[in-house]
Amino acid sequence: MTVLEIEDSVEGVRVLAFNRPEVRNAFNMAMYVATTEALRSADQDPDVGAVVLTGRGAAFTSGQDLAEMAAIAAGTSAEGAGQGFMGLLDALTGLSVPLLAAVNGVAVGLGFTLLAHCDLVLVDSSARMRVPFAELGVPPEAASSVLFPARMGWQQAARILLTSEWVGAEEAVRLGMALRTCPDGTVLGETVALAARIAAQPRQATRAITTLMRDGQRELVQAANQREQHAFARLLGGAAATGTLAEFTAKASP
Repeated sequence: MTVLEIEDSVEGVRVLAFNRPEVRNAFNMAMYVATTEALRSADQDPDVGAVVLTGRGAAFTSGQDLAEMAAIAAGTSAEGAGQGFMGLLDALTGLSVPLLAAVNGVAVGLGFTLLAHCDLVLVDSSARMRVPFAELGVPPEAASSVLFPARMGWQQAARILLTSEWVGAEEAVRLGMALRTCPDGTVLGETVALAARIAAQPRQATRAITTLMRDGQRELVQAANQREQHAFARLLGGAAATGTLAEFTAKASP
C-alpha cells in the first residue's frame, strides 16, 4: 500500500492524500519522502494549477510518527530517518503552485503546523486540531513559532502553543487558520472545487501571486525553522534521557 495517493482529480488540480490510516496518517520517513517528491513534481508541472492535501480515513494527519521519533532519539532508527522532515519543509517554502488543504478529522502536531504553510484551508465541521509540543516537552516545529503568531496574533498563538489545547473547526476559522468549515464528508469535494477555480485562472499569474506572498515570509520561516531545530535537539536529548519521550509516545496519539 502506497503511503501517499496522488490523483489528478479535475483539470489542473492534483490531490495528495496521506494514506497511513492505521496510524492516523502519521508521517514516517517514507511519507515524508513521498510527499516531498510529489510537491516538487507538482511545482515543476505546468499542467498543475493547484495542489490539495488531504488524509484518508478518520484523520488529516496525526503528525510525526512517534515510534520513529523515539527510535531517532534512541539512535536505533535507520540512517537518514530524521532528514525527511527537513526535506518537506524545504519543499513547502519553495513552492510556487497554490497549496490547499482539506482537513478531515484530526490534525495533530505537524498536521496542524502544516496548515500554516497552505494558502487556503477548508475543514470538516467536526475537525479538531492541536499541537502537543509543550505536553511532549519539545519546542514548536515547522516554523510555527513565527507562522502561528502571524496567522492568529500573539495571544492566541501563545495559548495554543503553551497549553496543548484542542482547537475546533469553527475556532480555526476565527483564528485565521482556515477559510471556512464544510459539512462533514464534503470538505475534499469543496476544496477541490475551490482549487479548480484557482487552476482555471492564468497559471503564470497564480504562481506569481503565490511566489510573491511566500517571498515575504521565506527568510523568516527558514530562520525560525533553524532556531526550532536547535531547540529541539537540546530538549529532545533531555527527554530521551529521562524517558519522557517514551512515555508520551504511548499516550500522545489523538
